[in-house]
Amino acid sequence: MVQIQDIEQRIRDDIVAGELQFGSRVTIAQLATRYEVSQMPIREALRALHGEGLLIIEPNRGARIRSLDRHFVGNIFDLRCSLEMLVVRQMVNRCTQQNIDDLERIEERLEAHIEAGDFPAALKANRELHELMGVIAQNPDAVTLLNRHWLLIAALWRRFGYGPERLTGVVDDHRHLLTAIRARDVEAAVILTGAHVVKAKQVLLARMPEEPAQEPGRAGRKRGATSIVPA
Repeated sequence: MVQIQDIEQRIRDDIVAGELQFGSRVTIAQLATRYEVSQMPIREALRALHGEGLLIIEPNRGARIRSLDRHFVGNIFDLRCSLEMLVVRQMVNRCTQQNIDDLERIEERLEAHIEAGDFPAALKANRELHELMGVIAQNPDAVTLLNRHWLLIAALWRRFGYGPERLTGVVDDHRHLLTAIRARDVEAAVILTGAHVVKAKQVLLARMPEEPAQEPGRAGRKRGATSIVPA
């Protein structure tokens, strides 16, 4: 049985990799043929990707893949920075010792995955850590907004690389943040969180191409890219 999340991830990865060309139109029927599945999982996947901002749905015309340029990615990180700082402020004021212990256990697992070189597992643990912070903060709306682009950011890291220096930085940032949380130092925790997100933004943008992706018709086609347009 086809998992909608699997199809969604395959389409997302192909968009980030440029296999589905930025600015091109896509239809449910053509994607169903490409991924050899029925139209139902494609339809659900496109709805999810539209929610992430990867696709622009146009009535009676299918969907168009938006350009993943540095401006778009930078805006995502700026939004995350504000939201994560809010969540941490609320979380530190509400967390119990048990909450702190749970956060530290997840962090230990994350560090073990990094040490083992298991990047997907480390990303999963990192997401679990941040989601628990949102639960402790009792702010499900902020968590929903943060989750909107989580998988896209993960796909971007896979595409452009997540170097050892970044992994080391994540561990250091988390350890400093947990120290501030244990001390119930709200302002320090908020400042550390903001700096953590800004560093992630700077590293990823530095790995992305300087020029924004060109839409079809404005430049020569990228080698290997697939443009899917309505029949």
